[in-house]
Amino acid sequence: MQHLSTDLIVVGSGAAGLAAAVAAAHRGLNVVLLEKDTTLGGATAWSGGWMWVPRNFLAKADGINEDLATVRSYLEHELGPRFNAERIDAFLNQAPMMAEFFHHNTHLQFDHGNGIADIHYQTPGAGVGGRSLIAKPMDGRALGADIAKLRTTMRETSFWGMPIQAGPDLWAFLNSTRNLKDFTHAALRLTRHGWDMLRYRRAMQLCNGVALVGRLAQSAFELGVTCYTDAPATQLHRQDGRVTGVQATTAQGSMNIEARCGVVLAAGGFPADVSRRQALFKRTPTGTEHWPLPPASCSGGGLNIAEAIGAKVDTDVYSAAAWAPVSLVPFADGSTGHFPHIIDRAKPGVIGVLANGKRFVNEADGYFDYVDAFVQQVPEGQEVCSWLVCSHAFQRRYGLGITRPFPLPLRHWIKRGYLKAGDTLAELAQQCGIDAQGLEQTVAEYNQHARNGEDPAFGRGNSPYNRKNGDPSHQPNPCVAPLEQGPFYAVKVVPGSFGTFAGLATNGQAQVLDNQGQVIPGLYAAGADMASIMGGHYPAGGINLGPAMTFGYVAGNHAADQTEANREQ
Repeated sequence: MQHLSTDLIVVGSGAAGLAAAVAAAHRGLNVVLLEKDTTLGGATAWSGGWMWVPRNFLAKADGINEDLATVRSYLEHELGPRFNAERIDAFLNQAPMMAEFFHHNTHLQFDHGNGIADIHYQTPGAGVGGRSLIAKPMDGRALGADIAKLRTTMRETSFWGMPIQAGPDLWAFLNSTRNLKDFTHAALRLTRHGWDMLRYRRAMQLCNGVALVGRLAQSAFELGVTCYTDAPATQLHRQDGRVTGVQATTAQGSMNIEARCGVVLAAGGFPADVSRRQALFKRTPTGTEHWPLPPASCSGGGLNIAEAIGAKVDTDVYSAAAWAPVSLVPFADGSTGHFPHIIDRAKPGVIGVLANGKRFVNEADGYFDYVDAFVQQVPEGQEVCSWLVCSHAFQRRYGLGITRPFPLPLRHWIKRGYLKAGDTLAELAQQCGIDAQGLEQTVAEYNQHARNGEDPAFGRGNSPYNRKNGDPSHQPNPCVAPLEQGPFYAVKVVPGSFGTFAGLATNGQAQVLDNQGQVIPGLYAAGADMASIMGGHYPAGGINLGPAMTFGYVAGNHAADQTEANREQ
């Protein structure tokens, strides 16, 4: 048994864990970080990397000066009875400070998302921009040999292993066959990526979530944070009511680590825990009717060891799952991937239908809203799924799911059964098991208005959020176009998630509470191990990573504050 002593232990290496480690180490604490998986990054490395950070410094620099009451009002209306004033106020006050701290004191540099609106524009206080941040792209060579410690980008959302960032980067690839400027951008990116793969065996042009992890990890390494991988925490130690350390398992055996300042749990929630999914997710009677996007290592370990010492798991949320629409990808090697349908649903010329052939939601609204709608509307006894249906012109222009646009081929996806195809809507419906008459009627009704860029049934394209994710070159409505000429294609979409919303009960300082609502001294939680401050709602893109970064920062600073106070006594 190996014995170590440090100031702070962080369990988990996603955005929340690395933020806590960096914040604490910057304050002079000795920090040990434990990661269950073999690489650092957790679910964050596989994410889009966007963070919801209202009133951030880049928005203010661009002239977007919102008062706190406006943002607070939006959350009050969105969360309703699950609005927790203490935690929301802590987030709204600390989030801008978190962003400035990392931007000015670490390698984590930000780009703004000042054109990204909140999802529900009709809710009072909704923002039309200025509340989003993303890590700047990073050259992985800056990490040197430490690049091997980082998780690579999710293969379903990369292009031959190369991450592509939403916005100008993605549009350049989509338009690469249409103009020389975008062709040159795509060609240079691919050429550099090919060289990197030959030399380093991995992508080195880091963006999205892997850039966020890379920048935080670089800062952690330089601040002296000791990082252990393949080292799950299996037990919390407690003395006189205070958490004083952890026991972990490593390849070399068990390890006891004493922590003078406490422990931060940021192990990624429980998306891979089938039993908790069965108990808490909607329409999941066996726990297996769900396909999570996070790595399998996000299996509830943080919650388990905290519950064992009396911590409360807060399940009073609208949804325990951070829903995401997913299609199951049959790869050539026999494995099954999970493709998240985040952007394609808003492009003009695609609709979502149920097995009856009927539309059920505004497809261009949030990914959470899309899944929540079909989970609720699919009749009992039927498979909980929907179908995204498009024309040949749509698929060749934008791609559908993992099938890429022209000039990349798509027949192999049809042969594997991922992409369903039919020369007519009736043939397509037969391939999918959709009611043919219902689908034909739905498309006819949709097309009647779509030719004029209208969608009276669901108001698609009416909101700033919808239009941002559409195609600005398509007018009069960037989100609406008819489906008129075959062949037609469809992809089956099932319930997936970006993670979990139920988690450990905490206060505004990220301190974990017990079943009586009392603070457990020395124990913090952040990220998906912490019950979502949004109460299981999804009011804006980035509401997972924004609070994760913020409360990781809060936990690291609170532990440092407590240490300084003890030294002064």
